[in-house]
Amino acid sequence: MEKDFDNWNIIKKEINTKDVSRDLFFYEREVWWCSMGINVGVESDGKNENFERPCLIIKKFNSDMIWVVPLTSKEHYGSHYQKIKHEAGVSWVCLSQIKTLSTKRLLRKIGMISEREFFVTLDKINQYIQIGPRISAGSSEA
Repeated sequence: MEKDFDNWNIIKKEINTKDVSRDLFFYEREVWWCSMGINVGVESDGKNENFERPCLIIKKFNSDMIWVVPLTSKEHYGSHYQKIKHEAGVSWVCLSQIKTLSTKRLLRKIGMISEREFFVTLDKINQYIQIGPRISAGSSEA
């Protein structure tokens, strides 16, 4: 399937010029539709006219920047995914696709997951990114 990079570039330019309203409130644990765009290779793409995909906000840095993980409605099991429930139904968190986003990409809120599911998901993400041995800051190995 041919990816529509040209159309995405038009939308991306519009998103970039958008002002983030200080009336826009968003929080960790919320699920939002985000303009994710058309991406390279196996990176999660958005769909429809806004190139959108549902995402779970896992970290709010400030009013302009967040960490999200994209969601899929297709059932996936294994170490790369975590099943969650929210107001719109059931989704699977794509643990390998954690991404920093500008809040300009937020389109509309879908809902929120429970605190319990959020902490389970954060724990899965923490386990997921534990790669290799840790070297202490004072170590001479580099």
